Amino acid sequence: MAAALISFIISGGIGSRLWPLSREDYPKQFHNFSGLGSMLTRTLQRLRAREVAKDPIYLIASESHAARIQNEIDTTALNGGRIIFEPIGRNTAAAVALATEITLREHGDQLILIAPSDHEIETAQQFWHTIAVGIKAANAGNIVAFGIRPDKPETGYGYIEIGDDLGGYFRTLKFVEKPDHNTAQTYLNSGRFFWNSGLYLFSAQTMKTAFLTYAPDIWHETVEVLYNAHSDIAGTWPCFEGYKRIRAESVDYAIMEHVDNSVVVPSQFRWNDLGSWQSLLDLHANKDMVDDQHNVIIGDVVAINCQNSYLRSDNSLLSAVGLKDMAVVVTADATFVAPVSQSQNVRQVVAALERSGRLETKFTPAPDRLPISGAYRNRVEHWLFHEALPLWSNNGVDDKGGFYEALDFAAQPLNKPRRMRTMARQIYAFAIAGAMGWNGPTEALIEHGLQFICKNGRGSNGGWVRSLNGSGGVIDPTEDCYDQSCVLLALAHAHRAGIKRALPLAVETFAFIDEFLNDKAGKGFKETSNHDTQSLRRSNPHMHLLECFLAWFDVTGDKTYLQRAKRIVDLFQSYFFNSESWTLGEYFDHNWQVAKGELGDVCEPGHHFEWASLLVEFANAANVEKPIALARKLYASTIANGLNRATGLAYNTISRQGMPIDHCSRSWPQTEAVKAALALDGVQGPDLKPEIEARVGRLFRWHIEAAPKGLWIDLIDEQGKARATEVPASIFYHLVSALTRYMEKTNIL
Repeated sequence: MAAALISFIISGGIGSRLWPLSREDYPKQFHNFSGLGSMLTRTLQRLRAREVAKDPIYLIASESHAARIQNEIDTTALNGGRIIFEPIGRNTAAAVALATEITLREHGDQLILIAPSDHEIETAQQFWHTIAVGIKAANAGNIVAFGIRPDKPETGYGYIEIGDDLGGYFRTLKFVEKPDHNTAQTYLNSGRFFWNSGLYLFSAQTMKTAFLTYAPDIWHETVEVLYNAHSDIAGTWPCFEGYKRIRAESVDYAIMEHVDNSVVVPSQFRWNDLGSWQSLLDLHANKDMVDDQHNVIIGDVVAINCQNSYLRSDNSLLSAVGLKDMAVVVTADATFVAPVSQSQNVRQVVAALERSGRLETKFTPAPDRLPISGAYRNRVEHWLFHEALPLWSNNGVDDKGGFYEALDFAAQPLNKPRRMRTMARQIYAFAIAGAMGWNGPTEALIEHGLQFICKNGRGSNGGWVRSLNGSGGVIDPTEDCYDQSCVLLALAHAHRAGIKRALPLAVETFAFIDEFLNDKAGKGFKETSNHDTQSLRRSNPHMHLLECFLAWFDVTGDKTYLQRAKRIVDLFQSYFFNSESWTLGEYFDHNWQVAKGELGDVCEPGHHFEWASLLVEFANAANVEKPIALARKLYASTIANGLNRATGLAYNTISRQGMPIDHCSRSWPQTEAVKAALALDGVQGPDLKPEIEARVGRLFRWHIEAAPKGLWIDLIDEQGKARATEVPASIFYHLVSALTRYMEKTNIL
C-alpha cells in the first residue's frame, strides 16, 4: 500500500500576464486554453489519476471565486478533502501554512503535495513518475521542489541552481527570482539551473519546523485564523480580519530561500505555466488552431501575411495584415497588442490600469452580472483627483480672473462669455473637492473665483448679474433667480471651507432675493428682478433655490433655511408635480398653471432625478416622510420612460406621456441619476446599490472614458455617438457633486 499523500491545489492567482483574458473575477485557471477543460479541472483530474491511492485532495482558492469553483468542481471528486476559501490574497506562504496545519490536524505527519492550479501538464503518468522520485526525497526529510529543464532564456520564471546529485534528485544551491535576458541566457548555458515549477512536496512536520524557524509570524497567524474559521457544506471560510493580518509573502521568499534541506527533482513531464502569449503559442504549436504560418487563430479573425502570431477576438471582427511574432487579443471592453517577446510586460499595463482605478483588470464583461457595490470607487477617485481636478484647476482657470466657460478637446480655453452660474459652480466644485480630501489649492481657487465675481458682478439692485466678459465687464446685467441660487450654493461651501467673506456675501444675496425676487403672493420666486406677469415661470430655478437653502441649513444648522426649503417643497407638491403621470412640469404661467402648447408637455429626466435627491435630502433634514414617496415616484417614472434603451442613458427631454422629444443624452442627467439612486438607496424601498454601480458605469462608459484625460463628452446621440464640440465647465459641478457623493457612500460600505 502506497504512503498517504495529501494534495493541495493552490488557486488564488489572477494570471495578470494573460490580461485582458485573465482578470481578477475570471483568472486563467478557469479558462479552457487547451480545449480539454479548464486548467483547474485538469489539475484535479491529474491528481486523481494516482493509481495506487485515493488520498484526500484540498483546494485553497479565493472566496471571490466561490461561485465559479462551485460550478467547476464536484466536491465528491476531492476524495474527502474540501475547499478552503481565502477571504483575501496573501500569496503562497499563507496557503502552504494552511495546508500544513490542516494536514497535521486531520491526517497527522503525512506527505503534502502543493500543486498550482494554472499549469499545463500533458501526461498524468509522467507527472506521477516524477512525484514518485519526490516522495523518496521527502521521506528522507527534504523539502522537494520540482524543476523544469529550461529550453530558452525565459525571463518570466524563477530559477533554481542545483548542486550534488543525490540519486535522482539534486541538492539545492539557491533560488533566483525572475532574471533579465542576459542572466537567463547564462543560466541556460550553464546547465545547472532549472525553472521553478511551483510544485512542492514535503512532510507536514518538516514544513512546520521550517515555518517556526524562518517565518513564525506567518505560521502563528495562520494557525489562529484556521482555529477560528467557519466551516459548512461548501468548505472552510477563514475570517477576513484575521486573514488580512497574515504577512503576504511567497513560500519561496519566506521558506525555500532559507532552508538547508531543499532538493530539486527534475521533471519527466512536459510543462507550461501558460503565463504569457508566447506560452499559448507554444501550447498550440501542434494543434488544429495553428495555420500554415504558425499563427494561432481564435474567434472572428481574418489574417493576411501574418506569421507566428496569437490572434484572438472574443467580440467583433479582428483583421490583421503583415504581423509577425505579435499577440493581438480583443475582448468586449479591451484590446491588447504587443510583440510576443514582450508579453511578460503585460503586468505593467495591468499595474497602470489598476493605479487609475480602471475596472477592466477586475471584471470580465458579462451582461448578466450584477455590479459589485463600490466597484467604481477607485476609478472615480483617480479620475476626479488625478485627472479632472488637476486639469481644470490649471487649464480651466484664467490668470486674469475667473474661470473659463469651456475648453476644447485639446484642453485649451474657448473665448466665451463668463456666465455667473458657471463661475459659482466652479467655486463649489473646488470647495467640495477640498472637503473630500483633494490636496490641490482649494482656498486659492475659491478666492480667485470670488474676487472675479465680486469685482464687477453685482447688479444694480445688489444681486448677481447673468454674465461677464474675460476682463470682468458686464455683458448681461440681468439678475436671474437661477444665478442667485448658484452663487448661494457656492458661498455655502466656501463658508464651510473657512472663507470669511462668504457669509456676509450670502446675507446680502438672501436680502436681495427677499426684496426683489420674492413673489408677494407667496407662490415661489420670480425669474428675474424685472420679471413681468406675461413671462413664463420655471420650476428649475426653484429646484436650485431648494439646493442652496438645504446647503445653508447643512453648514449652519439654522432652521430658517429649512423653512425656506419647505416653501419650495410645498410649491413642488402643489404645482410642479403631476400626481397622475408622476412627472415634473418645467414651464408654467404666472399663476403656476402648466404652460400651454409644447412647452407645457416637456419633461426633463435630469431634473426628475435632481428633484428626487433633493426631496430625500429635505425629508431627512426636516424629519418628514412624504417627500420620499414623491422622490420615489419621480425616480420610477423616469427609469420607466426617460431612458434610451440602447445606451441606458437618460434622454435630454421627454413628453409627459414618456415619449422622447430630444433623443440625445447630455452628461449632467446621468450624474443626477447617480445622485438620485444614492439618495434613495435603502430608504423606504429596495437596495439600489447595483443600480448605482450601473449608473456610474454608464457615465464612465459613454461620457468619460471616451474623452481625453480629465475631460468628458457632454453630448451623446441616440446611437451612442459623440456629438459634443466642446467641454462646458458648468457640467463639472454636476460631476463633482455626484462622484464625491458616490465616493462618500462607498467608503463606508
